[in-house]
Amino acid sequence: MKTPVAAERFELGVCYYPEHWPEEMWADDYRRMVETGFTIVRMGEFAWSIFEPEEGNYQFGLFDRAIDLAHSHGLKVILGTPTATPPAWLTERYPEVLNVTHDGVTLHHGMRRHYNYSSLKYRELCAQIVTRLAEHYADYPGVAGWQIDNELNCEINEFYSESDHNAFRGWLQHKYGTLEKLNEAWGAVFWNQTYTSWSQVFLPRPTPVPRQPNPHQALDEKRFISDNTISFAALQADILRTKAPKQWVTTNGLFGHLDNHEMNDQLLDFFSYDSYPQFSTISSNPSEQNPLEDRSWSLSLSTVRSISPNFCIMEQQSGPGGWVNRMDMPSPKPGQMRLWTYQSIAHGADMVLYFRWRTATMGNEIYWHGINDYHNQPNRRVREAAKIGQELASAGKEIIGTRNKASVAILRDYDNEWDGEYDVWHGPFMWQSNKEWFKALTGQHIPNDVFYLRDNTTAAELARYEVLIYPHPAILSDETASLLDEYVQQGGKLVFGCRTGYKDKRGQCYMRPFPGAARELCGITVEEFTMVKGTRKPTFISWGQDAESTTGADAFNDILQVEEDSVEIIGTYASDYYAGKPAVTKNVRGKGEVWYYGAVFNEDAALQMIRLLGLRSPAADWLELPREVELQIREGGAASLAFLLNYSEEPAVIQLREQKTDLLTGNTLSGTFTMDGFGVLVLK
Repeated sequence: MKTPVAAERFELGVCYYPEHWPEEMWADDYRRMVETGFTIVRMGEFAWSIFEPEEGNYQFGLFDRAIDLAHSHGLKVILGTPTATPPAWLTERYPEVLNVTHDGVTLHHGMRRHYNYSSLKYRELCAQIVTRLAEHYADYPGVAGWQIDNELNCEINEFYSESDHNAFRGWLQHKYGTLEKLNEAWGAVFWNQTYTSWSQVFLPRPTPVPRQPNPHQALDEKRFISDNTISFAALQADILRTKAPKQWVTTNGLFGHLDNHEMNDQLLDFFSYDSYPQFSTISSNPSEQNPLEDRSWSLSLSTVRSISPNFCIMEQQSGPGGWVNRMDMPSPKPGQMRLWTYQSIAHGADMVLYFRWRTATMGNEIYWHGINDYHNQPNRRVREAAKIGQELASAGKEIIGTRNKASVAILRDYDNEWDGEYDVWHGPFMWQSNKEWFKALTGQHIPNDVFYLRDNTTAAELARYEVLIYPHPAILSDETASLLDEYVQQGGKLVFGCRTGYKDKRGQCYMRPFPGAARELCGITVEEFTMVKGTRKPTFISWGQDAESTTGADAFNDILQVEEDSVEIIGTYASDYYAGKPAVTKNVRGKGEVWYYGAVFNEDAALQMIRLLGLRSPAADWLELPREVELQIREGGAASLAFLLNYSEEPAVIQLREQKTDLLTGNTLSGTFTMDGFGVLVLK
């Protein structure tokens, strides 16, 4: 049985590095943490050489004293297993543990995450340090739980050491059994790639055209990396479960080439995420319409919630971020740290730890600012954190354990994400359509989930949603199509976009009319298709009889042909040689509907679909909000909490047609109310 994220109170805390500071500073740090309202700290995740300064010589004194002192101040401790940063003595003595790039360059000591998961020696040494830590701290007063490693697959998520090639070969032998089946799955007859011995099989290697592997091999590579990463985490989780059964286990991240859902189900009590919304200031697209900016992190948090309905934010941004030479972000403005904290909570967090207590004075993160500056004097971030601590000390008990409610879900799956990294004929479309749908839904104050389709997904799980949006599932098996059909037949509404259903699980194309496995669901075929890019002029779609309802048909166009009498044409192309041809269709199937949109979604098109699907805000009867304010709803037992988050620096006027109480202040609100810039309300 999994341990909940928080049981008695909302846990608010901070990341702390006692090894970075003189020991005489610790007591004052802990005292001020408690005064700020913090209840928990994380430590130890980069301290292998402190715990084991030389092989087999284990030293726990520094962290014993740090944990004892934290416990004496009433603070719980999360311990990180220190395997993200192997010591210099380890990599010097056992260079086979080091990772190697695609081009064959060995990655050396001096940063972090420079090891590979496949090295048996590294696994052995990791097992030893984790075992000794678990034995020492299993019943240690104040130690509440464990974080495995740190940000698995961050910085780098490709692995090409000799150990990795060998492990990949073994993984393929287990998956396929014979070379004949491998050759078939990889389409090895193309370009004479057929393998006649397992010794010829490797991970993708350099080719005459750089980074141009067999696409089916590349898809299996991602699957292997995910399984191998989970296996590495399982090595540690199994030790912690055996040696420290009373303490919970988590890990943090949301990085590539890793099935976090499978890892969470197999190994963790709950998932943890590191939320840095200020990345939006340095990774924006200047040509994007209505950019979400820091609000886009709500889509990431919805993804986290799909892994773990209630979760921990192990690192919540509290100040300007950046390494010495990159990721140089502006400072959060007054109120943004509080806004982002409640953004995380609104999406399901029951524990939040800020990164970090005090900004490092050495190393690559001297500009990744924490709550306290180098000078350790009071500042506005400290004051803002204290306000949040005061609010959650009283309001947190009503929040923990409640779960988000949504009637719409954006569907995803790992195979299409991984295949789409390489395949430009569908991969980039998924990310655009996800963002544009989220933009339209959140702008209309319609909360949505992100839902990952998996082999064990059931129709009952899907039936929770009135509408499912699955924009561009190029890989679509007949089994998944059957599952989706069951959802539709029972009354669900399903939305597809272009490039749907034409590949099987191997990533090979069906010899069927498009949309392949979804053809019966949709009741249409694709007459022809085209990329819309380069010198090809943008195209448009006209919706129904309203000549003014025209939206762009972005990036790719499927020209549709109706095959069933149950299909209604909702929109037609308004330009190019296929003007007048079907672009948007609706197929009534059983009690439900299947919609096919022949292009890549933009916000305007998603808004048209929202209108035609009859979707509305769950708070529409009692609340009017401007676009700048996000709505999220958490429910549990008799509690129903509406989180309102103003992402604008300017005040936002809202209208309440029912009397509500703000959980954070205790104030009763009704009628017209003006939210502060970056303001937050939690209405019950």
